[in-house]
Amino acid sequence: MAKVKASKAAAKPKKKTPRGPRRVSLYGLMPTDNWYKAKHFVHYEIESKDWVVKIKSYIASNHNKDIVKSVNKLPDWHLQQSHYALLAELLEVKPSLIPKSYDGKIDSWIETLAAKGAAIAEEKKVEDNDKKNVYVPSIQERIAEQAQAACEDIEEWLDESMSLKEKFDPKGFDFAGHFAKHNVTQAHARKIKKYYQGEFEEAQLVQKLPTAGEIKKIKDEHEQDLVVQLKEGYDHISKTHAKKFMQGIENLMSACDMIIESSKATRKPRKKAPVSKEKQIAKLKYKDKDDKYQIVSINPVEIVGAQEIWVFNIKTRKLGKYVAEDGQQIQVKGTTLLFFDEKNSVQKNLRKPEEQLKEFKKLGKVKLRTYLDTINAVEIKLNGRFNSDTVILKAF
Repeated sequence: MAKVKASKAAAKPKKKTPRGPRRVSLYGLMPTDNWYKAKHFVHYEIESKDWVVKIKSYIASNHNKDIVKSVNKLPDWHLQQSHYALLAELLEVKPSLIPKSYDGKIDSWIETLAAKGAAIAEEKKVEDNDKKNVYVPSIQERIAEQAQAACEDIEEWLDESMSLKEKFDPKGFDFAGHFAKHNVTQAHARKIKKYYQGEFEEAQLVQKLPTAGEIKKIKDEHEQDLVVQLKEGYDHISKTHAKKFMQGIENLMSACDMIIESSKATRKPRKKAPVSKEKQIAKLKYKDKDDKYQIVSINPVEIVGAQEIWVFNIKTRKLGKYVAEDGQQIQVKGTTLLFFDEKNSVQKNLRKPEEQLKEFKKLGKVKLRTYLDTINAVEIKLNGRFNSDTVILKAF
């Protein structure tokens, strides 16, 4: 009896995990007689997470394991594209409905996604080697995610327009308050404008659709057929509804433009970074030393920001003094000095340069102020240009 009880205790029934509810695919309800109807159905009637499932299924069936693996590295929002989900479905059920302009588009897009995924995988591999397993999104990715988050309520409002039709109020959304709540900047506003540009153009297209009478007047049969198909595709949208929808998108675009323009108005002008002394004198021509007169140039870096510079030209035997303009410091551009006083920056010819330069070396800053006055020669104005005969003697 004891053995029987033990076996019963051991054979306890396992708790069954409840099966999740089965979800019915809406792709089977998609109209397949008209490209525009199918496009509209997938965009408005099928959820974005189902777009991802459809696209991933297409990739798994039509591409190699490496591409599947690379794409799976990406966040799902990269695949939330209704028109690619539509292409994936039509390639399975009715390829003939796809316009020729879309030939190979989905596969090209998938290759781009795979490249992005491979890049992310490579970055993560490097991070793993450095014991950093957290992926840090780029600034552009963060902006895109934040912009999409700010669009969620806008999407719901625009979706309501399909049920309200002519009763839809294009002024019924407080964009200014919504953008302030989500801290939308000009970078986000630019992304949001880009997201809704296609829908705005579609609404404009419906507004411009010709009447039945105008269609009959089109002489080119091919063009007439295209216009008929286009009109059939948008039969479910009246011009009144399209006009209100377009006004709603226009209000959204205007709100984005206000943020962009406001940002430009309040943006501080960019300060130009000062050029380093080393970069300023990089192309400066000068003579580093002269054996005949036994003189050596100072480091040319010292002349940048100086108030007074003494130079000697070994070819013309002229000693010169550059003086900075009032409130300025001498700077260098290429082989030329800038911001020197053209009236007071002069040079004189030395009749006995060996003796006079020897005396010059002994003088300090104070005595040099009147040194040129002691030289009996005609003053010649300096032009600010240096050359390979110029020795830089002193800078203060």
